[in-house]
Amino acid sequence: MSPTQPAAGPESADPGRRRSGQLESQIITVLTEAGLALTPGQVRDRLAVQADLSYSTVVTILTRLHTKGAVIRERHGRAYHYAAVRDAAGLVADRMNRLLAAERDRISVLRRFVGSLNAEDEQILRSLLHDELE
Repeated sequence: MSPTQPAAGPESADPGRRRSGQLESQIITVLTEAGLALTPGQVRDRLAVQADLSYSTVVTILTRLHTKGAVIRERHGRAYHYAAVRDAAGLVADRMNRLLAAERDRISVLRRFVGSLNAEDEQILRSLLHDELE
């Protein structure tokens, strides 16, 4: 890598682009905080402060979340109303589980995951595991 080339990795990503799953998490948060089912338009309006999104983008993400079982939907007239089944943390945990389940060498994946944690997160994980084993 030359001194004029930016380093590769998430910190060098286009600041205008969202991380993978970020929009899903934002939509889940909107639905969770609303405490009631919302139409895609209502979700879009509540996200408007954070992002410039098209209606079709919101519908696409809501449809994906429904397929994953992260939201439920009911038809009211011509529109669906969506409600969160789990919060954003649950969505990330599900994604982590799917990734782990797809890997044959799960021990290596878990070892590298734990090895890549910062000290604080590693201690939290150790405490959680200790609590679960008791």
